[in-house]
Amino acid sequence: MSVESIIGAWVATGLTLFIFSFLYRDNPLFKLAEHLYVGVSVGYTIVKTYDTVLVHLIWKPIVEQHEWSLLIPVLIGTLMLARYVPQAAWLSRYAFAFIVGVGAGLAIPRTISSFILKQVEDTVRPLVALVPGEGVVLTWDLLNPASGVNTIIILLGVSSVLFYFFFSVEHRGPGKVVARTGIFFLMIAFGAAFGYTVMARMSLLIGRLTDLIGYADEAYGRPTLWLTVLTVSMLLLLSRRLKSEPPQEG
Repeated sequence: MSVESIIGAWVATGLTLFIFSFLYRDNPLFKLAEHLYVGVSVGYTIVKTYDTVLVHLIWKPIVEQHEWSLLIPVLIGTLMLARYVPQAAWLSRYAFAFIVGVGAGLAIPRTISSFILKQVEDTVRPLVALVPGEGVVLTWDLLNPASGVNTIIILLGVSSVLFYFFFSVEHRGPGKVVARTGIFFLMIAFGAAFGYTVMARMSLLIGRLTDLIGYADEAYGRPTLWLTVLTVSMLLLLSRRLKSEPPQEG
């Protein structure tokens, strides 16, 4: 086992336990880990951006490969920094307008294609398929996204949800049933999104617990056991110190 792996195991275990200490209460150990996490993340982002953008995308192509056309985006990016000079702040408007315009031009077609056209395509998908030599073929398979039963479910879901948000007609009688069906589909969608988020967080938690169990091995020096004892002891000392301090007068 290399020294770097052992040091990394101790640091990762200590920071993980410090973060988990927030489950007890807000404390200096959690604040230390939080500040380290934010500081290291910002530092890594700055260094990575400098290496990727300034060195590999700007400096080397211009100086070594003589791609002078890259001076145009460099100029636009430099104009954004004019925001911090009051006398020249108006120049940054051109850079921001260009970036917002290009960003909107790239995002709008993708959004329309993903959230509108794709939804319309799945909604109007035919219920039967005409196969040459076989005639009309019914595709009724829940496991197949293009099957007829899934097409019916999507059609009912989209139609009922759209009707639920159509307030020009009072929701009563048959319309009330359709609106309630739309609510049913909405709750399924919200529940699936929430469940996906919870499972993603649980996956992160399982990953950290797996590392803690692995770092309890003797090859790493058992950092999980020793740092757990150290963290609990420090939390007890901090708790006693808070109890012994006199309450501050308001």
